[in-house]
Amino acid sequence: MTKILNKRQEIILSFLEQKGSLGVSAILRYLGSTFKDVSRITINRDIKSLINFGYVESDGLARATTYKLSSHYNLIHTVDVEKYFKVETDKRSVKEKFDFNIFSLLKNIFTRQEEARLRNLNGTYQKNIKIIPASRQKQEFERLIIELSWKSSQIEGNTYSLLETEALIKDKEEAEGHKKEEAVMILNHKEALDYINKNRADFSKITISKIEDVHYLLTKNLGITRNLRKTAVGIVGTKYRPLNNNYQIKEALEKTCDLVNEENNPFSKAVILSILIAYTQPFEDGNKRTSRLIANAVLLAHNICPLSYRNVNEAEYKKAVVLFYEQNNLAYFKQLFIEQFEFAIENYFKL
Repeated sequence: MTKILNKRQEIILSFLEQKGSLGVSAILRYLGSTFKDVSRITINRDIKSLINFGYVESDGLARATTYKLSSHYNLIHTVDVEKYFKVETDKRSVKEKFDFNIFSLLKNIFTRQEEARLRNLNGTYQKNIKIIPASRQKQEFERLIIELSWKSSQIEGNTYSLLETEALIKDKEEAEGHKKEEAVMILNHKEALDYINKNRADFSKITISKIEDVHYLLTKNLGITRNLRKTAVGIVGTKYRPLNNNYQIKEALEKTCDLVNEENNPFSKAVILSILIAYTQPFEDGNKRTSRLIANAVLLAHNICPLSYRNVNEAEYKKAVVLFYEQNNLAYFKQLFIEQFEFAIENYFKL
């Protein structure tokens, strides 16, 4: 799903970043020093591609048309993740504080092609669940619960294997050589997912209290304070520091709920919720767990296949989240979301 830019397109973006708003003639003159035979037709084609990607927007008509980076270019443009994380944490130039401007930028996060792809995939899921027997649907959802409980816990450092997780959930059989808290974390996932599944329709609209309820189910008996935190928190591996003011934390979460409820695209709702809960870190702990499950709750509320994240690489998932923390760039997180949705459609609720 990564957008591949050619060298000319990369230079155009860099030039617009330096100069602001430019016409085709100025861009053509600049590129002419590097590409001797480049034509106006070629440049127009490159610009059209960049507009389709959502990276560039136009102003004016005909020969008076100028181009500039889109208002949410920084949010959606592709980043070389491997190159970015080769720079040591303390040497990266990052946004160290929560930026409230993010709420005005998190719009149109999927291209038309991406949204069409997601809706087409979900059409397969919707056809399947109309045909397969209710007993089979129940079995498939139980399998997804086991695999999501395992992977979501693994992302948070849980050392249970998938088979051990299955035995724990099905037979309440705790594995030897693991901390008690690990079993509690996994069983909490199961309880939270059962609650979400039973109350799917409730999550068509999101409120702070609903997010808090899911967080409570995920973190109970783990020594984690219930409801919004009143103390500062730090995040390992990044210079980004979340809000430390309880009133601002509540404000950010209210704005998140408003944004999600105003958004029409349910896939965008899920991504926005998932990334903004992680970004805000409204709770003392358990934020990313909550973000993954509340995002799935929104998908289920809109008759969309949930994600298990079973084959996501936990290190890459964490990189995607940190990239958003540090640069407010959503591209890699969105890519992983699409990949995991494709995986879910291919592996669950099939005939």
